Amino acid sequence: MGNKNNGKFIVFEGIDGSGKSTQIKQISKRLKAIDYKVYSTFEPTDGPIGSLIRQMLSGKISTDQRTIASLFAADRTDHLVNKVSGIRHKIDQGEIILCDRYYFSSYAYHAQYIDMEWVIHANSLNAEILRPDVTIFIDVDPDICLERIKNSRSNFEMYEKLDVMKKVRANYFKAFDALKGLETIAIINGNSTVEIVEDAILHEVRKIIKIS
Repeated sequence: MGNKNNGKFIVFEGIDGSGKSTQIKQISKRLKAIDYKVYSTFEPTDGPIGSLIRQMLSGKISTDQRTIASLFAADRTDHLVNKVSGIRHKIDQGEIILCDRYYFSSYAYHAQYIDMEWVIHANSLNAEILRPDVTIFIDVDPDICLERIKNSRSNFEMYEKLDVMKKVRANYFKAFDALKGLETIAIINGNSTVEIVEDAILHEVRKIIKIS
């Protein structure tokens, strides 16, 4: 059994509809069952900056893509260093953090509209504060993701269109390649059943937290 006092930062990435939220819930349950302290979180956060971002994504507030990218970076900084719920503090306390999206989401989504290098630079402070122990990318066919979204709700955000989802997926791989020397990335085939994907993810998580 691994050292339960050794906190870890595990990020889940994927295009919309890839099943990140479902997998985070499942992995959290399995880790808690073996007495790990687990904290699940997400971006954009439900804080004041994150709430503003959500209004922009839903179309309630019109804005420029560079403004959205900058707000994501600011929301992410608060997410890391907030004295009450900050990720950095929780890791230092020995918790396993499962985070739904982090800076690779910004690289993939915003690079459709602005230069990826600009977005990476805008998030450089966050990368300095904390890089994930592993970024788990759940790779699902965009057509499958769009069908999942259509079947689960009627309201769509600005990025939830098939052509956009295809570009975002390509940008994820572009970002992974650009930062392969700095980041630990595990690509999971997410086109299979929930159970098979869950087992594949847990295999990668075991490597990080050293479960025997």
